[in-house]
Amino acid sequence: MTSAVDIGAQDVEMEVDPTAETLADEKKNQDGAAVLEIREQIRQIEKGVSSKESRFILRVLRNLPNTRRKLNGVVFRNLAQSIYPPGADREAALALMPAVEKDATELPDVPKKQVASKAPIAEVDAYFYLLLLVKLIDASDLQRAGVCADALMAKISIQNRRTLDLIGAKSYFYYSRVAELKNSLEGIRAFLHARLRTATLRNDFEGQAVLINCLLRNYLHYALYDQADKLVKKSVYPESASNNEWARFLYYLGRIKAAKLEYSDAHKHLVQALRKSPQHAAIGFRQTVQKLIIVVELLLGNIPERVVFRQAGLRQSLGAYFQLTQAVRLGNLKRFGDVVSQFGPKFQLDHTFTLIIRLRHNVIKTAIRSIGLSYSRISPQDIAKRLVLDSAEDAEFIVSKAIRDGVIEATLDPAQNYMRSKESTDIYSTREPQLAFHERISFCLNLHNQSVKAMRYPPKSYGKDLESAEERREREQQDLELAKEMAEDDEDGF
Repeated sequence: MTSAVDIGAQDVEMEVDPTAETLADEKKNQDGAAVLEIREQIRQIEKGVSSKESRFILRVLRNLPNTRRKLNGVVFRNLAQSIYPPGADREAALALMPAVEKDATELPDVPKKQVASKAPIAEVDAYFYLLLLVKLIDASDLQRAGVCADALMAKISIQNRRTLDLIGAKSYFYYSRVAELKNSLEGIRAFLHARLRTATLRNDFEGQAVLINCLLRNYLHYALYDQADKLVKKSVYPESASNNEWARFLYYLGRIKAAKLEYSDAHKHLVQALRKSPQHAAIGFRQTVQKLIIVVELLLGNIPERVVFRQAGLRQSLGAYFQLTQAVRLGNLKRFGDVVSQFGPKFQLDHTFTLIIRLRHNVIKTAIRSIGLSYSRISPQDIAKRLVLDSAEDAEFIVSKAIRDGVIEATLDPAQNYMRSKESTDIYSTREPQLAFHERISFCLNLHNQSVKAMRYPPKSYGKDLESAEERREREQQDLELAKEMAEDDEDGF
């Protein structure tokens, strides 16, 4: 019996070992493919530097989200041998690399032909440190990430190369992200301002866009809305910035305008941010923007449509805001207070709690507006009952303020103790339709202008159809000869 059990255990081991070896081989193959892919990206960067075409570097950076999933200690150690020659630079890079996993299989050493014999160009050096920084952030190794970010900024700050602008812009974003994770955003503010001045003088438009967004996020993190507003007014955001940076900027601008009670401008900027954001990705960003749009719409006195809360990917996150909307729509102060007390921590986490506190007046206004549309005449006692107020006098004061603010068109008769609503006018006899059409036409024209600016043209293609100087002289000579012949024919005919 014992021998049979031993034989069975050996069979099980024989069955398990090939599976483990297969997994190890698959992992090794994946690491090898990742190394080859990053080497190809490095060749693309070198090609972009030699040809001075930024589109090759931009193509590499667009693939960064896919590349960051394939990074690990084995990949970095293999890349360091092919990028840095033996010496201090390689040792400094190896010191910052993440630890190799226990079950990881080392790749074979780089052949001598592929080992770097000279220092890499600045763009390749910065890109390697950028990949290293992204991996350290994903691994939550904030101490090494801070050292790596400082080293990356030191490498970028001493350079003045236009081919480094795109990689530098991406590096600024992750540098600010590391400072945010370490809760030291205030310490990097002066550095970001200095880099923004440099980027502006060098016409580094992508760097300007990223740095302005990083500074706005820095100010909003500490609720410094006045300073953020001054930065927006005193800086010019580059129109050639990418859609992602525009979406971030418009979101921050919407938050600033909402905090300064400019709800119409805030709503316009937030809607533009939602339109410029990726439609099938960046779900977290779209959730954050949609939450703020809902609150701003409520502050404007509008009720968001129900279809907004039924969007795929947003339904669960907008649950609390749906209940808030229901309370505002009904004008029930008691229900509004219950929702705020129940979801207060969530609203604070979403940075909407301050705006939601302002909604109490809008709850009352919405309720009075619905009462004015539903009743041609109603007493203050009934209004107090519907609004769950303490007395009819409070209702009378609230109604009189709403009439003065233009919330409703009505008259208050204290003698007979009732409020009489005026007849509603036909909206098509006002300028509202004209203004709505004007807004749509302006949006379409702006979209057309931005599309024309974003178009790319082959270099020097505009001169293909133009004639040269010799061809022009020949054509003019032929025209003169033809004119003389026509003049002679006219004289002979006369």
